[in-house]
Amino acid sequence: MNLRSHQIKFSKQLSQILNQFNIAYLAGQVRSGKTLTALESARLFNAKKILVVTKKKAISSIQSDYENFCFSYEMQIMNYESLHKITDKDFDLIIYDESHSLGAYPKPSQRAKLARKMFYDIPTILMTGTSAVESYSQYYHQFYVSKFSPFNEYKNFYKWAKDFVTVKQLKLPTHTVNDYSKANVEAIDKIIKPYMVVMTQADAGLDVNINETILEVETPPLIKKLTDILIKDRVVQGQSGFIFGDSPAKLQSKVHQLFNGSCIIETATGETFTKLFSNFKADYIAKHFKGKKIVIMYYYQAELEILKKTFDLADDVEDFNKTNKSIAVQQSSSEGMNLSKADAIVYYNIGFSGKNYIQSRDRMTVKERKNNNVYFICEKGGITSKILKRVRAKKDFNSRTFLKEYE
Repeated sequence: MNLRSHQIKFSKQLSQILNQFNIAYLAGQVRSGKTLTALESARLFNAKKILVVTKKKAISSIQSDYENFCFSYEMQIMNYESLHKITDKDFDLIIYDESHSLGAYPKPSQRAKLARKMFYDIPTILMTGTSAVESYSQYYHQFYVSKFSPFNEYKNFYKWAKDFVTVKQLKLPTHTVNDYSKANVEAIDKIIKPYMVVMTQADAGLDVNINETILEVETPPLIKKLTDILIKDRVVQGQSGFIFGDSPAKLQSKVHQLFNGSCIIETATGETFTKLFSNFKADYIAKHFKGKKIVIMYYYQAELEILKKTFDLADDVEDFNKTNKSIAVQQSSSEGMNLSKADAIVYYNIGFSGKNYIQSRDRMTVKERKNNNVYFICEKGGITSKILKRVRAKKDFNSRTFLKEYE
């Protein structure tokens, strides 16, 4: 197996930046081949032992790339949730795959703080296909994990924000908070540009049309009744417990759950359980896509239980690739997965993140494929179409947006 010409080109650029700054950022669009580009740059950097930190479901794919290309250096690979289990510190290079997951702000996530604590002094590659979809403020804590950050003169995000962010007051129903999302794009670009390698799908020879189709399905009367009561009264009382929407975030979540057939119920004693109300969307998908090999994107874990009642699903990506079975994938966990064997991607439900929308809908893209068919199952009069409109604009559907839609 051989690297493609664009991977050779960009791996050289990446290693040159590493040699100059000890930190580099690979902004590679989904399916552009950024993993192999980063692994080759590690070879050019003369690394003897590297650590790749990634999402759990991407581990097998990265391990396969490493073995197929017979890289001579030693590679250890670990998912972010298990990073604390790493005992070795003798790495020459750390590669943070899906590095946008380090970019929470204004406070650093526990993930970012742990990465900084463990590998602060080691040369670093940050790598993602969605570097700062929601705000350029997401860059600060991605670089923060390394002492080689171009922003290291700023001890924390708040000091950095004074120079790079126009802070606004955001009024919520119960209180007011500072909004740090309005970052100065030009000023930040000027600082990080020398550290960046940008790799597009066009560079990889991908010329793919993503054809999106909205399919509407009737909302069951019971679900419409429950959501109407919840939005009006902020609580629904049933025989076995309550559905509470006593805060904007909780109300948004419960309405989102109900419109997709399930909901978390709270008992009088404070215990919780999940109730499945309807499999109307699963039934519609089964009928409309009969005989098709599809990827079904879901959001809540309870939705997987609904889908399992309707479909004979593949156990994992390997099973999916070897059989004619369809597969259900949680949208937020789809990063790094190659689902190109599918006839279509079908969204049973969609999450609130613009970043996850961009990442997940591109899972079928490969060079040989010219068209990807993506379908969104939207309940009539429900929340899914409202979320879709927002994330298509690369924005999050947050509590403030939800209240504007429903109050």
